Amino acid sequence: MPEGDSVFRLAARLRASLDGQRLTSGELRSGAAAGTPLAGWTIREHDTHGKHLLTRFDTGRTLHTHLRMQGSWTITRPGRRLPTAVAKEARVRLQTEAGSTAWGLDMPVVELLDTRDERSVVGHLGPDPLRDDWDPAEARRRIEAADPDRTVAAVLLDQRVLAGLGNLWANEVCFLRGVSPFTPVGAVDTAALVRVAARGLQASVRVPGMFQTTTGNTRRGERHWVAGRAGRPCLRCGTTVLVRAEVADDPGRRRTWWCPSCQPVR
Repeated sequence: MPEGDSVFRLAARLRASLDGQRLTSGELRSGAAAGTPLAGWTIREHDTHGKHLLTRFDTGRTLHTHLRMQGSWTITRPGRRLPTAVAKEARVRLQTEAGSTAWGLDMPVVELLDTRDERSVVGHLGPDPLRDDWDPAEARRRIEAADPDRTVAAVLLDQRVLAGLGNLWANEVCFLRGVSPFTPVGAVDTAALVRVAARGLQASVRVPGMFQTTTGNTRRGERHWVAGRAGRPCLRCGTTVLVRAEVADDPGRRRTWWCPSCQPVR
């Protein structure tokens, strides 16, 4: 599943091609609003909150999409079409006066709502380090309000607590803080946890070449401390990095990586 920084970068790419553009044709092909024609609408802006993408129109309506595990966006240049095998996966089509067309492919969440009602789809989310209204104090409050016996990794993955962290970042933040992902969240320094998580996400989108790089080393296989490195030596101490199929109190089948020497259970 794309993480918050991935969706943030996606929004930037869509802004460059779509914001301010009037649609000559287009429609939604999924969700309750399937079949809604979009011709004549002008795209005002794109916004994100965590992993959620909001496309706002001048009609006072907002298209809410979420990629989850399989969705994606692509843009075709004027005169170009999607391959037939791909076109059948289109859930959103937005053709602009400039001739380019944006396609939402295999999108599991496609919702059209009044812009004033956006809180109905993102209001439950916690603070997002990539938004202008980022509130670290509120993020810390939400972490401290969580069940103190819940694992650090599970809390970091809870979008209601802190929006935008996915599996990669949850694992890397735990390593950078030197705590096992299975440590009860009540036993960790919440202020430091929030600070490291925010710094990582912000650097990922603001520092050229550092997208989802936590070690500072962009060489293949060395961009992450533990994520994806099961069975390989820890880049810090040389201990074999371990992996587990899921976080104990997380119903999703996510992989969790850690170095048993650098991240002792507390």
